[in-house]
Amino acid sequence: MKSGSILVDHTTSSPSLAQEIYEKCKEKGIASIDAPVSGGDVGAKNGTLVVMCGGDAEPFEKAKVVMQKYSSTIKLLGKAGNGQHTKMCNQINIASTMLGVVEGLLYGYKAGLDLNDMIDTIEGGAAASFSLKVLGRRMVNRNFDPGFFVEHFVKDMSIALEEAARANLCLPGLSLVKQFYQALMAQGGAKYGTQGLLLALEKLNNVEVISKKEEQ
Repeated sequence: MKSGSILVDHTTSSPSLAQEIYEKCKEKGIASIDAPVSGGDVGAKNGTLVVMCGGDAEPFEKAKVVMQKYSSTIKLLGKAGNGQHTKMCNQINIASTMLGVVEGLLYGYKAGLDLNDMIDTIEGGAAASFSLKVLGRRMVNRNFDPGFFVEHFVKDMSIALEEAARANLCLPGLSLVKQFYQALMAQGGAKYGTQGLLLALEKLNNVEVISKKEEQ
């Protein structure tokens, strides 16, 4: 890259790597912005991704003009690496939410509820989330195609746990969910979408969630 260029890195990696890239770029007169995204395949297709950025303000404002073409929320959260730290917060929240969605579906199925009706109802309340509205539907429809690969999510959770250990933090919820996802990978689900978590919990409970419509 030429001096004066701006590097925008949309991958999810460790904050320390983002800081290293920033310093190496700075030596060459290049601005670096760590800019991991959230929103999955739906956000990418609709141009509504959320971009979490770390780096300097001036190059961020220039790069933002381009990022607005495919994103709905773009925010600079401070120094290099802070975009990745924010993405770790995002993944930690998603991990526990996904487990809650799966457990809710399992409970609803055992209770004899129509799962689509159940989702229609509770997604309008405090339980509302992308995980429930989009991925919960895919679970009910037995659609485990990847919007975001299980193996990539496990990689992200590993980074989050490593960063938590550096900060002397105990995150038992994240640790538990990572184990379930690793079990899913051991069962051959590495290339499934993250909604494949349902399969790991089904195996644990010896049950298969099928929508009322399919049963009929």
